[in-house]
Amino acid sequence: MEKQMASDLAEIFRVMADPTRLQILAVLLRRERRVSDIAAALDMSVSAVSHQLHLLRQMRLVRWRRAGREIHYALDDDHIETLFRAGLEHVNHG
Repeated sequence: MEKQMASDLAEIFRVMADPTRLQILAVLLRRERRVSDIAAALDMSVSAVSHQLHLLRQMRLVRWRRAGREIHYALDDDHIETLFRAGLEHVNHG
């Protein structure tokens, strides 16, 4: 594995290592959500969720789309769900 690839992969795992960001990803596993819906589901402020979503977006773990004045977020692609579910399986194994 190249050093840059190892560094990029480590950065993805670093961003995912935060429990709040993992909870956000778990909410988005079900379907696309508005920022306010994610905040309500996690009992967090919209600004705190927005900050975490910004980090997840930078790492291409989530994507967004604008619908009028609202921003909707979803997992970026199927790889993110696979990575998340593989981690859950490992945690629940044994």
